[in-house]
Amino acid sequence: MQPLSFEFDPQLIRRLDRNGPRYTSYPTADRFTPDFGPDAYQSWMVRRNASDVRSALSIYVHLPFCRTLCFYCACNKIATRNLSKARQYLDYLHREIEMQSALFGRHRDNRRVVQMHWGGGTPTFYDMRELAQLFDLLRSKFDFTDNGEYSIEVDPRTVDASGVAALRAMGFNRISLGVQDFDADVQRAVNRVQSEAQTLAVIEAARREGFHSVNVDLIYGLPKQNPLTFGHTLDRVIAANPDRVAVYNYAHLPTRFRSQQRIHEADIPAPEIKLSLLGLAVERLCAAGYVYIGMDHFARENDALAVAQREGRLQRNFQGYSTHADSDLLALGVSSIGQIGPTHSQNYRELDDYYESIDRGRLPVARGMELTADDLLRRAVIQRLMCNFVLSKQNIEISYLIEFNEYFKNELQELDDLAQAGLVEVDERWITVTARGRMLVRNICMVFDAYLPQAQSLDKFSRVI
Repeated sequence: MQPLSFEFDPQLIRRLDRNGPRYTSYPTADRFTPDFGPDAYQSWMVRRNASDVRSALSIYVHLPFCRTLCFYCACNKIATRNLSKARQYLDYLHREIEMQSALFGRHRDNRRVVQMHWGGGTPTFYDMRELAQLFDLLRSKFDFTDNGEYSIEVDPRTVDASGVAALRAMGFNRISLGVQDFDADVQRAVNRVQSEAQTLAVIEAARREGFHSVNVDLIYGLPKQNPLTFGHTLDRVIAANPDRVAVYNYAHLPTRFRSQQRIHEADIPAPEIKLSLLGLAVERLCAAGYVYIGMDHFARENDALAVAQREGRLQRNFQGYSTHADSDLLALGVSSIGQIGPTHSQNYRELDDYYESIDRGRLPVARGMELTADDLLRRAVIQRLMCNFVLSKQNIEISYLIEFNEYFKNELQELDDLAQAGLVEVDERWITVTARGRMLVRNICMVFDAYLPQAQSLDKFSRVI
């Protein structure tokens, strides 16, 4: 099966760009409530253990500390050079792992891990000995499969070739590097000065050590960016030949993220320039042989993401696009979000609350929700559109015992406008996102979101492009 074609249409994007969810979950995290706490979470873990069908596990570990503050960052992070503060967090994280692992029972299949990702913050804020101890603890509590995908985010300023070798020896086989932009003026404007040599050294070390996949993160729309300098960054990234490239949209929300208040708004590219930066990235990456996966992700044709999409196994969760669509997601650490069966849950966002809960012997689950039958149905529709860009109505009818055209009568009427705009084609059997519509798939998915009409404002969400 060939990769799906797509078309970058700047006029269409400009006309239909709006704020909307990224659909790393459905329902989105703003729908979580404190009514779903540790007791509800534990009750679902009991049901999971009792089930005859045991889903594999994906694990997410959040390590929030950074040595310096990148002004653009919207992650839950803590900039500090206080090592004792960071090590205190590790102590509590170890305690949470002990508490969580005790819920999985004795059956080996309950603990089978096929995927893991460590994010932040900057996981490589810690030294390799501390990271190895954390990995060893997880390995002692769970059954990691030999062919699993185990990835970690690294800051090239905090890890050298020996560190990369140490990460590979621990068991990581995928690595993701934050770059954002190589231009010196852009780097100074966002307080992330990182030489090209540092980045290339980490990529080369990852290749030598046998990492299965290398990802590079870029951001378009940062202060001081222009097509000429961003083009240079793209050329240098492509020459380094990573397996995946993520090109994220910078969402300037200084009222929500205090660090962004330190960015001079006059330096932010105008909307037309920002769109041209995206168009440039699409053009250069596709010309270099990368496949457009969706949203902001590109991958080599033989990369696991591209293969999973071709085989219909791609999923979208709180880690973005990933493989292993049938896995439960165990979330560890402050603010992390997980998915066990038909539930979502999020840990406390603040360290003090996270610590207090663990000190009381309670899981640090702050909020979450149990999905209704309608939620599960709509989640399936949104997942298939986001990942496969095509949906079989009959498949949904058989899986969820509905009559699709009747159940989604209002939504199909809304889709008419998007069909007229050329984003989607709808017939009696299929909903198909067109080549022109793939970059605006969030607009299509928003039609099926039952909670959006109840939202007070869409301003809390980023722009689609």
